[in-house]
Amino acid sequence: MTAKLDLDHISIILVNPQIPENIGAVARAMNNMGLYRLVLVGPMNRDLPRMGKMAKGSSMDIIERMDVYDNLEEALGHHQYVIGTTARIGSHRPAITNPRRLAQNLLSISQNNLVAILFGPEDCGLSNQQLRYCHTIATIPTSLFSSLNLAHAVMIVCYEIFLASKETAPNPLPRLANKFELEAMYEHMRDVFVKIGFINPQNPEHWMLNVRRFLSRIPLRARDVRVLRGICRQIDWYGKQSNKTKDVF
Repeated sequence: MTAKLDLDHISIILVNPQIPENIGAVARAMNNMGLYRLVLVGPMNRDLPRMGKMAKGSSMDIIERMDVYDNLEEALGHHQYVIGTTARIGSHRPAITNPRRLAQNLLSISQNNLVAILFGPEDCGLSNQQLRYCHTIATIPTSLFSSLNLAHAVMIVCYEIFLASKETAPNPLPRLANKFELEAMYEHMRDVFVKIGFINPQNPEHWMLNVRRFLSRIPLRARDVRVLRGICRQIDWYGKQSNKTKDVF
């Protein structure tokens, strides 16, 4: 069975965009490359006429159909695969891929899964907190100056995806767990790991980063999430039984 990259399953999500003209330019770049699902999270300014200055012709259809959310977790909820983009890399935000490799990976992922590609605000990009929702992190290789205009960055990623959409790849991935399911699992794991002393209760999200990175390398399906949560419930139950035994003696 062969897979073809499904452009209809890919959303471009702008997190806290600040300038309406940039949103319009992003819509135009998406339209050039055949992507039509635009999502805004907490936009600073939703001035449609200013967006329209850059979103020419049919690109305004993307603006008129875009979804707007107040928070990122809700925007990501039904997506099964999430990519974060950043120009700032380091120990807490390792660049795992680039747009070309990402597009190739999406050949097998996008067939049965909704994909979200996140771009941060113009002045500072995505935060570490926002990047923790991502399965992978992509960066655009540049020369000495790494800062890109928002629409330029979106165009580069969309261009590579458009090129890859002309290719085929074997063995499409089945439907993966969505972010609602994954985040509920991570919260469950965090609570249990704190109880058994596996992670530091002072800053549990920091210690959960390694767990998230490890599990993000595995294409978890909904049933896999249920198995992992079942293990957590059993650990929790065993801990409670042990505490009862201690209380008796």
